[in-house]
Amino acid sequence: MFSFLVKRLYQAVIVMFVISLVAFAIQDNLGDPLRELVGQSVSEAQRQAMRDELGLNDPFLVKYTRFLSAAVQGDLGTSYFFKRPAVDVILDKLVATLELVFVATLIIIALSIPLGVYSAIHPKRWFSKLIMAGSSVGISIPVFLTAIMLMYIFSIQLGWLPSYGRGDTTRLLGWESGLFNLDGLRHLVLPSIALASIMLPLFIRLVRAEMLEVLSSEYIKFAKAKGLAMNKIYFQHALRNTLLPVLTVGGVQIGTMVAYTILTETVFQWPGTGLLFLEAINRVDTPLITAYVIFVGLLFVVTNTIVDLLYGLINPTVNLTGKGA
Repeated sequence: MFSFLVKRLYQAVIVMFVISLVAFAIQDNLGDPLRELVGQSVSEAQRQAMRDELGLNDPFLVKYTRFLSAAVQGDLGTSYFFKRPAVDVILDKLVATLELVFVATLIIIALSIPLGVYSAIHPKRWFSKLIMAGSSVGISIPVFLTAIMLMYIFSIQLGWLPSYGRGDTTRLLGWESGLFNLDGLRHLVLPSIALASIMLPLFIRLVRAEMLEVLSSEYIKFAKAKGLAMNKIYFQHALRNTLLPVLTVGGVQIGTMVAYTILTETVFQWPGTGLLFLEAINRVDTPLITAYVIFVGLLFVVTNTIVDLLYGLINPTVNLTGKGA
């Protein structure tokens, strides 16, 4: 286990180095940040002086080396718009995004496992066919269209739920969230469903496919031959092994959902990191853009490492070190 952690840490450092290099390289193609900082009223000589002061005229290697040396100390630059460290700005918005991802994840787990298992156990029933048809349609519909349809039906036509914003928040144990009051929960419903719609069809089909494969294995046939109750076979033996690959994919997709919140947060004007990223692009706030890309990459790396560790703990037959017995 220790050698696995060392190996993954080494891989994580390389991956984060590449991500930081790519993120920093693209910032020069996003426009001139001075346009947003000073507008059009500043002379060209003053602009050049400010560019020299900010280090924008330095060679790329010099700028990247300066950025990397600060990044390893937790400093990813100062936002041009907010006049604050980019990391602090992202962390302020992160709670709202994680809140959205958390509720969407609960929706995915609550629906995908029972629907996927049912469609695998009873593949020829009409409800199973309806589930698979619905999952096929769900994969084809983009998230922004789902969000707009939800908003139109439940906010505009029926008036049941709010169409934008985060709503009221309540502080509990140092965590300020909308999960702790009714207004915050009402604002969470539509964006959470829209975000969950991205992954829900995928997970339904994944659970069904893995369950069908497990049910066709030899040890399940042997359990049936021994006369074990079918419910015990389905839910104690088959489901447990079905969830192992689902855990692997699910851990990766959690990081993906954080990135996918951009569209959902834009439609519902949810004040999270996704909306912050789009606003940073519009403002050419390059330190904030670079910090966001690096943050999302770090989230992927950490999530994948945790998933690999959990997979090894749940399934002892997995050799984390990659060495022979």
